[in-house]
Amino acid sequence: MSEELLLADDGGLDVSVLGRSLATLLALTSDGVLVIDADGRIVLANNEAERLFGVGTGSLVGTHVCDLFPTDPTAREEGVEALPFPLDGTTATVVCSQPQGRHITIGVRCDRLRHQAGGFLLVAFASDAELAGRQEHERLVGELSRANRRLSGTLRIVLETLDAPDVAMLFDRVLGQISETLDAWGTLAYVVDDDGFRLRGVSDDLEGTNLPHFIPNTHPLAEMALREARPLRLRTMRPTRDDLRKGSVSQRHVVEEESLKAVTVSAEQAMPFASFVSCPVWFGGHVLAMLVVGWKHEHNVADDDVRLLEAVAEYLSVQLAGAFAAMRAQHAEHLEVLLSQLRERLMMGGEPSEALVDEAFARAAEGVDARCVRLAGNPHQRTTLAKLPDGTWQAIPVDLAALLGRHASCVTDVTQKPPIVRWLAEHALPARGLLVALAVEEGACKGYLLVRPEESGPFETADLSFVRAFVEDVCAIDAGARARTRDKRISQALQRGMRNELQHVQGLTAESFYCSATEEAYVGGDFYDLIRLPHQRACAIMGDVSGKGVEAASVSSAVKTALGAYAWEGVEPARMVSLLNDFLLGFSRVETFATLFVGVIDVAAGTLTYCSAGHPPALLVRSESGELMTLGVQSGVVGAFEGMAYRNGEVRLDVGDVLLLYTDGTTEARNPEGAFFGEDGLRDAVVREAAVGYAGICERLLATVEEFAGGTLGDDVALVSLRYDGIQDFAEG
Repeated sequence: MSEELLLADDGGLDVSVLGRSLATLLALTSDGVLVIDADGRIVLANNEAERLFGVGTGSLVGTHVCDLFPTDPTAREEGVEALPFPLDGTTATVVCSQPQGRHITIGVRCDRLRHQAGGFLLVAFASDAELAGRQEHERLVGELSRANRRLSGTLRIVLETLDAPDVAMLFDRVLGQISETLDAWGTLAYVVDDDGFRLRGVSDDLEGTNLPHFIPNTHPLAEMALREARPLRLRTMRPTRDDLRKGSVSQRHVVEEESLKAVTVSAEQAMPFASFVSCPVWFGGHVLAMLVVGWKHEHNVADDDVRLLEAVAEYLSVQLAGAFAAMRAQHAEHLEVLLSQLRERLMMGGEPSEALVDEAFARAAEGVDARCVRLAGNPHQRTTLAKLPDGTWQAIPVDLAALLGRHASCVTDVTQKPPIVRWLAEHALPARGLLVALAVEEGACKGYLLVRPEESGPFETADLSFVRAFVEDVCAIDAGARARTRDKRISQALQRGMRNELQHVQGLTAESFYCSATEEAYVGGDFYDLIRLPHQRACAIMGDVSGKGVEAASVSSAVKTALGAYAWEGVEPARMVSLLNDFLLGFSRVETFATLFVGVIDVAAGTLTYCSAGHPPALLVRSESGELMTLGVQSGVVGAFEGMAYRNGEVRLDVGDVLLLYTDGTTEARNPEGAFFGEDGLRDAVVREAAVGYAGICERLLATVEEFAGGTLGDDVALVSLRYDGIQDFAEG
């Protein structure tokens, strides 16, 4: 055995460079072997030495050698020189101290290491056959005990992980068992990511220990795990004297025992073990994870322990593959539910506000384990500002307009953009994230950064699909809201141009009332008109076009214009409606139809000629008797079918008779229990209010309907009342 194997390059004693061959020799020899530094501290002890001196595994390392041999306390200051045997390699028989005050006689040989660092090599052996037999018995019992522990530990690992529902519980159950079975300090589990290994499990003994949470693929340990299909026995070298003199141990050295190959790693990425085994977990030709089992002190890992770890890794590979698949499916399902919730939230209440969109992006970021940073672009200066967690805005090297180009949105990975990565690091933000750019009206841009901690790993396929789908929803909802806003403005312009109007007609007194179902409602399909015609006549119109918005408003405007023209030409009501039916079938681009009441009143003759085309029947209150009659001549709707036949109805009018026209929003109003106001409810209300007096009758009727509906109307309501006053006051103007 060469002494140079025990010595570090700087002259210090460093047993971590012992190769696998020396470790095997120490494990096979029947003698106890101690390596002692110049100060008398034990830096290496094989298993035979542990048994011979009667202490637990690993406890001799760091002990002063004089504690093993009774010496004069006053001579202890002399250090190794005070030992009761020669230090020149001569064999001697001495008394050895054991725990509980026992003493045994053993043989020793101790010699100096001829090197500037000094130190000693001590070989101890039983001095008689009885002691040697007892030690051999203890060795065999120890081996049998370890074999039993391996078997029972393996069985417990299998039994306790059969029903593990996820990766976290799988590691929680198995890592402690591995440490206990191999008598190790602790066990770590790293799961493979696209760019390295991420810590996902820690045995209880290592809680609170400074551990590397991420090992990039460029790290020597990761390279070996991905390259080698076998466990690796590794040792961490102690800091050199130069390191200690500089007061820095920022660099560590790891030795692979089988090949004596040493690699340098940073202190932040070094394992907290003196000795450890790294075992990759393979499945389907790919590494899924890496198990790291470690010991506090120098430890010679037996081949049986390595084979046990390999068997556990092979078993776990199947369990991990299933757990990963279940975890991804569960995560994808969670994101699908979240996407639906966010979509519903954004679609509530019409146009989503900027605050609501910000809130939705924050929730979307939480769904992919990220935090949200708001971005605002200035299209004129080509600059972008980011809102930091402290509320301040800082310039960020992002050109949102350039990212968007001609598109409405863009989602990109910031790890591929070094200027952004540097900016994130400068502002203490995670450098792993997604950049979202959105186009808004008038050439402006805005965006969001979804950044996540390094330990969360890269965004998976499900994460990217979720973010892209969410951004598409935001754009679609925003575009729809802007389209509705444009439609509203157009409709309001149409409304101003087609205001419902009751012209003054001598011989008639008219009232009307209109109520929208919602405060924000713009133009709907309800409309009415009273047109003064030549020759002591007037035309009363009420209609309801299906649909809302620009289409309904434009159709309503066209219908009113056409009916006004027909009325001035002297066309009778049924013919007006028939002409209008042909006109609507060619006018509307969608399936839009209308219900109409068109009535021509001959004030001089006291007659009403009408055509009711699918419209709720008009009501006539007789002045003398108070009787309520329904104008029951009905025809089909307008604008639905070609060749529809329409009929006229006719009724005589007496002075004081009141004609009531209304839309279906009146009779279809519901109370909180869901019952309709109905035609009977309207008839009763009309009779009651007509008895009170004509003035304000429409307003009183509407109040009755609203009270019935609990203050909430489900559709627009339009009411028009006409009282026939007779020819005595008529003079054509």
